[in-house]
Amino acid sequence: MTDASLHRKIIHIDMDAFYASVEQLDFPELKHKPIAVGGSEQRGVVAAASYEARKFGVRSAMSGVQAKRLCPSLIFVKPRFDRYKTISKNIQSIFYQFTDLIEPLSLDEAYLDVTENKKGNPSATLIATEIRKQIFDSLQLTASAGISINKFVAKIASDYNKPNGQKTVNPEEVALFIENLDIRKFHGIGKVTAERMYQLGVFTGKDLKRQSLTFLEEHFGKSGKRFFELSRGIDYSEVKPNRLRKSLAAEHTFSQNLTSEIFMLDKLKSISNEVSQRLTKSKLSGRTITLKIKYSDFTVQTRSKTTTEFINSASHIFSIVEDLLLADDINNSVRLLGISVSNLNTLITSNPTDETVSAQLSLEF
Repeated sequence: MTDASLHRKIIHIDMDAFYASVEQLDFPELKHKPIAVGGSEQRGVVAAASYEARKFGVRSAMSGVQAKRLCPSLIFVKPRFDRYKTISKNIQSIFYQFTDLIEPLSLDEAYLDVTENKKGNPSATLIATEIRKQIFDSLQLTASAGISINKFVAKIASDYNKPNGQKTVNPEEVALFIENLDIRKFHGIGKVTAERMYQLGVFTGKDLKRQSLTFLEEHFGKSGKRFFELSRGIDYSEVKPNRLRKSLAAEHTFSQNLTSEIFMLDKLKSISNEVSQRLTKSKLSGRTITLKIKYSDFTVQTRSKTTTEFINSASHIFSIVEDLLLADDINNSVRLLGISVSNLNTLITSNPTDETVSAQLSLEF
């Protein structure tokens, strides 16, 4: 671990069950009840679940049917993204009272670099406490926080004392903290990678740290170096306020399954317009168009095409999606269609800085 990384002070703020908490805030009759935002008892997928619902095993990305099976008293609520975006902007305004180095990851979480901050407060722990207090006082919503020397450790720490809590991992505690982690907690290690590591006798951060760089690259390719560094508490990635999103997408789940390609194309034209509007609003264009098809048996298929030019017009997006849909047979009825645009480029000239780490004075956490 470099001296520079030891001197950074990173906070990861994560709102508690954000979408569900906003619904319970706006509609008091939903307080203390198990609710799921998104989906329905018959269709769709859960976007967020209240803590009352999580006690039954209800989680985001779970089908509405499965969620209802786990929690028969579950209440489904339609998402109101405009409302969530408004509150998210209010939360970010609180962040800006402390630092301009803010990297939003989504509407409900963000990294903050408070190594040097507007309050002149040497304690990142106290700053996190003050941020969470201001969020609650002004919005009546709770947030959790993780505080440490880099983004990797801070993000993991923010999950430790949820909901409405925080955890600080001081510089001298990082090594032991990582050694005790289950490898499933490491970013980039999903179920498949975790199973491979288990087969190799790697179960914890300590086990991972024992492996050589050569061994990890042999078994995990380019990710091997990343795992090697993270197991040693090394994460050079900076908090980037102007982080360019990797993709932009829209998808619709239908109340009745679609069997006709004519009807599918009609829906895709509408989704193309929605994606185009989002790209234009975000001043973005992209080269890779991906069509997502979810069938009635819940299998998912994707078809992609990369163009030589950057595009964002609805007509151009739809023409590509139309070709992708008709390029192969549809062998089952369709419950969901989606379009994503990736390989993005901003329409405004920007000069992102190199990923470097600058040393700061060592101060208390």
